[in-house]
Amino acid sequence: MEKLNKLEQMLKECEAVLSKEDHPVSNMSNCCAIIQKYFNFHWVGFYLVDDNTNQLYLGPFQGPLACTRIPFGKGVCGTAWKESKTQVVADVHKFPGHIACSSLTNSEIVVPITRENKVIAVLDIDSVEFDSFSDKDKEYFENLALFLSERI
Repeated sequence: MEKLNKLEQMLKECEAVLSKEDHPVSNMSNCCAIIQKYFNFHWVGFYLVDDNTNQLYLGPFQGPLACTRIPFGKGVCGTAWKESKTQVVADVHKFPGHIACSSLTNSEIVVPITRENKVIAVLDIDSVEFDSFSDKDKEYFENLALFLSERI
């Protein structure tokens, strides 16, 4: 199945499964499973904003062990939160301040999830391949984030 078709199917399946459930942890967990089903990335997961500590904390994910807390503005995830803007990184080793939760990760996309113009979480996807994420990936994962904004 070509990548664009996988992105379309992934988004449709997430919308179908998640629209029937209102529990945030269940929705994030199933979202990770669906993304992994289509793409088998190295790591897929969520980091949730903790306003009290000004950090992101680890949420549901699929993949190897992960960093449990990420400070505001640090690494790819913290930058996506700070800038409220999707980060597409072709080579994480060249990203200033990259936090290496896994030495196997070579590229990454991090999509902020916002509600009422405030970032509430980020969707983080890591790949062992360099330059894994295109403008189409960005488009589809941003559409997914918009859908998730009312379900997590």
